[in-house]
Amino acid sequence: MNLLEYQAKDLFRQVGIPVLPSQRIDRPQDIKHLTVPYPIVLKSQVYAGGRAKAGGIRFVENTIDAVAAAQTLFNLQIHRQLPAALLAEAKYTSAQELYLAVVLDQTQGRPVLLGSAKGGVNVELNSQHMKQVVVDQDFSAFYARRLGVLMGVQGDLIRQVSHVVERMYRLFMQCDLDWVEINPLAVGKDGAVMALDGKVAINDDALGRHAELAKLRFFGTAERVPNLAADRLAPVPQSVSPSPLPTAETITPEGMRLVELGGSIGILCNGAGLVMATLDMVMQAEGTPAFALNVGSDGLLMSLPLEKRIALGLDAIQHRSDIKVVLLNLLYGEVERHGVGAAIAPFLQRRDGLRCPIILRWSGMAKDAVEFPTDSNLHVFEDLDEAIAKAVALAYPAVVRNAR
Repeated sequence: MNLLEYQAKDLFRQVGIPVLPSQRIDRPQDIKHLTVPYPIVLKSQVYAGGRAKAGGIRFVENTIDAVAAAQTLFNLQIHRQLPAALLAEAKYTSAQELYLAVVLDQTQGRPVLLGSAKGGVNVELNSQHMKQVVVDQDFSAFYARRLGVLMGVQGDLIRQVSHVVERMYRLFMQCDLDWVEINPLAVGKDGAVMALDGKVAINDDALGRHAELAKLRFFGTAERVPNLAADRLAPVPQSVSPSPLPTAETITPEGMRLVELGGSIGILCNGAGLVMATLDMVMQAEGTPAFALNVGSDGLLMSLPLEKRIALGLDAIQHRSDIKVVLLNLLYGEVERHGVGAAIAPFLQRRDGLRCPIILRWSGMAKDAVEFPTDSNLHVFEDLDEAIAKAVALAYPAVVRNAR
């Protein structure tokens, strides 16, 4: 069960994660009774990423502008959703933005700490900065501090980041979460940190142990509140499915986590944080993921070179008939990148399996610096937005033509 931002921040506040003064807004006229001092930011509360890019976040200086902005936001669809509420929050000026998350590695059954010194709305474009620490023994402050060091933060900021990560982990364990994310964790001009946005996903099987969290289903997903959602969701072209919810989750024989999502675009990444960021961007672009496959799990699989893991991942999906496009968004190093093309070539050359287009997001160097197989089904991009746009266009050509 996913929480809205204001619900996530209520939990953050309870465990000692610093958040700004805020107030939930259920209708535009509530702005007149606002207790948060201006200037403020109004945020659309929807179950989707990419709110800032979609216009779902507005900065206002006074009541008149706030009421007008609230009316606009309540009628602004973001990823085919109208907001269940707005969050009015004090404006905050940041000097730096970090990314932090605690996620569950289903393969190993262990929590993983994720962090990047390049957080914010473009975190997926700075995926090379994402660091991870696997909690393979009893948790201690050592793990949180290690993540901060890997992220490259220094001085007193290491202490503050470690403090936040420790409390995120406590929340993760106490509430049986699938993941908890802060993006961004802002660093102010005075060096203090503040959680400006947050995502929390609670394990559905654990809700029986958390009656107080189960009550938060009031603003549930489209399937859980059908009447509310049916009134607030925009029409969807017949060729495009609504935003997918996980339909199944399996672990491949090689130990990779495969989450079924019921759409048409296969997504293959090497890291949990990269998977989540890519899913958000594909859905924001009106694409529907068929599955999310993580070839970057910790454990025995990590002893294999990246090109071998990519090959195993492609092998696992080669006989699927529901995939129209495969999108590879990969994070690789100086040595690994030269094996990426070699890993893809056999998949493209097979005649007995899947022959759909492959979109490879290639970042950090010129395309001609590495030899890729020559094949009309392989499309290589440096920019992730362009790669996703191409994947959506190939998956739904009729819809794209009609939109023009």
